[in-house]
Amino acid sequence: MKNELSDFDISQYLDNNEIITEYLSQVLEDGDMDEFFVAIGNIAKAKGISKISNDTGLGRESLYKTFRKGSKPRFDTVLRVLKALDINLKASSIN
Repeated sequence: MKNELSDFDISQYLDNNEIITEYLSQVLEDGDMDEFFVAIGNIAKAKGISKISNDTGLGRESLYKTFRKGSKPRFDTVLRVLKALDINLKASSIN
């Protein structure tokens, strides 16, 4: 009998704001920009990529491409999507 593993899709578990906030905070703490962009894409998928597309005026396919690993989205695009996701980035001092 052959067992098959399915791909893990974290977007299935991003079902409330507390979990989303913690997830994004951990990704930001790690400091990997590729993972940060992928995380935004995962959150957009969890919230509904069609809704985010409508809220930002960006196409669905464009959003998928923008937030995949290795992408280099423009900062204004990132901010538009974060706003549509009801996420506010905030600076704080390290000390």
